[in-house]
Amino acid sequence: MSELNELYQQLILEHNKSPRNFRVLDRCTHDADGYNPLCGDHYHVWVNVENGVIMDIGFQGNGCAISKSSASMMTAAVKGKSVAEVKALFDTFHAVIMTKIGDEVPDATIEALGSLGALAGVREFPARIKCASLAWHTLVAALNGAGSSISTENNG
Repeated sequence: MSELNELYQQLILEHNKSPRNFRVLDRCTHDADGYNPLCGDHYHVWVNVENGVIMDIGFQGNGCAISKSSASMMTAAVKGKSVAEVKALFDTFHAVIMTKIGDEVPDATIEALGSLGALAGVREFPARIKCASLAWHTLVAALNGAGSSISTENNG
């Protein structure tokens, strides 16, 4: 298990060092701003949705390694998926990281997340859960109403 944890840590560090889709989209249909006032993490997410499918996504801002890695992994995971698939993926991801310490998360659930499963360990550090979920809440806010702004203190 420690080898798996080490692999997950390396994946998180790699996404922090070289984040995917870390850019402003020239053309977007939805966007939102997300902020965690407790630690200062702040990201903006741009999404181009065509016929209900995320054709392109980008993010910019700053924050800790967990929040940047989560945003990077999220953008890679959602590109090409339908809005409904993305919202279902968010629900699964959020349920996993919000699972209380000591409660078991089925391996199949973590495996269904793909590389996002690397962030499942964040649940062991409650103060970091908002770091891992900030970009996700920002994406959902963008999909629910272009130009919106969210805070982790209102959206958890």
